[in-house]
Amino acid sequence: MDLPLLFALVAAGAVALYVIADGFDLGIGILFLIAPRDRDRDLMMQSVAPFWDGNETWLVLGGAMLWAAFPMAYYVLLPAFYLPIMAMLFALILRGISFEFRFQATRLRRVWDFAFAGGSLVAAICQGLILGGFIQGVVVENGRFAGGPFSFLSVLGLLCAAGIVGGYALLGAGWLIWRTEGKTQLFAREVAHSALLLAIGMMAVVSAWTALTEPRVAARWFAWPANLWLDLFPLAAMGVAILLWRSLWDHHDRRPFLLAVVLFLLGYAGLIISIWPDVVPYHASIWQAAADVETLKFALLGIVVVLPLVLAYTAHAYRVFRGKTVLDAHGADAEAYGHAGRRTAALSTDLHLS
Repeated sequence: MDLPLLFALVAAGAVALYVIADGFDLGIGILFLIAPRDRDRDLMMQSVAPFWDGNETWLVLGGAMLWAAFPMAYYVLLPAFYLPIMAMLFALILRGISFEFRFQATRLRRVWDFAFAGGSLVAAICQGLILGGFIQGVVVENGRFAGGPFSFLSVLGLLCAAGIVGGYALLGAGWLIWRTEGKTQLFAREVAHSALLLAIGMMAVVSAWTALTEPRVAARWFAWPANLWLDLFPLAAMGVAILLWRSLWDHHDRRPFLLAVVLFLLGYAGLIISIWPDVVPYHASIWQAAADVETLKFALLGIVVVLPLVLAYTAHAYRVFRGKTVLDAHGADAEAYGHAGRRTAALSTDLHLS
C-alpha cells in the first residue's frame, strides 16, 4: 500500500470538505451586513448555527494529518504562512463568539453583526492569501523556509482572496436559496449573480496569471496533445457556471447550491493538477515530504477510527436539521418574539369572538 499517496488523498478530501462545508457559512457571514432586514440576518445566522462548529472539524483534521503524515510540509509551510494562519484562526474565534453573543445581545447586537461579518471576511481573505502563496511557491533553503514574515503577500494572493470571497459568497447565497423562503431567499437569489460573476472572473484571472508566471504550471496544462484532456476542466467549469446562472431563478431550490459545490470542486481539481505531486510546491513531492512508514502506519489507525466518526456525525447533523430554516426565538429575542406571538394570538381570539 502506498501510504503517502493514501494520506495525500485523505488530506485533499478533508480540505475539500472544509472548503465546501465551512465555505457556505463563511459566505453567510460575508453577505451578513448587506442583508436588507434584521430578520433576514436572524434567519441567516440560524440557518448555519447547527453546523458551523462541526464544519471546522475538517480544518483541524487536515492540519493534524499534515503534521503527522507530512512533517516536512508542516515545518516549511507553517512559518511561511504564520501571519495569515494566525489571523484566520483569530477571525474564526471571533465568529464563534459572535454566534453566542448576538443571540443574547440587545443594545450591542449591531456590534456582533460586524464581528460576525468581519470575522468571516477576514478568514476568507486569509485563506486566499495562503492559497496564492502556496501556488506561487515558498522560498526553501536546506529543507527549511527561508523567506520573511510577509513573503506570503503577492498579487496572485490578492487575486485568490477576491476569488475566495466571491466563491464563499456564492456558496452562502446558494445555501440560503436552499434553506430559506420569502424575502430572504429573494435576497440570496439577487446577490448570487454578483457573487458568481466575481468567483468565475477570478478563477479565469488566477488561471491566466498562474500560467503566465509559473512556467511549471504552464508546462503541465499546455503540454499538447499529451495533456489535451485537461482542457475538459475549464470547459466543464464554464458549463457549470452557465447552468448555475440559469438555475438562480428556477423552482429547484437545492440546485444552485449543488452547482456551486461542483464549481468549487472543479477549481480545486485544477489546483491539484497544477501542483501534483508536490505537497511543498516545486520543492518536495508527497513521497519526499512523508513521514517514515512506522509513523504513517500508526497515524493510519487514528484515521481509520476518527474519519468514520466525523463523517457519521456530519451526516447525522445535516439529516436532523434538514429542510427549510424556521426562525426561533433565542436569548434576548425570546421575550420580543413571545410578546409578538401573544399579541397575534390575542388578536386572533378577538376576531374569532367578534
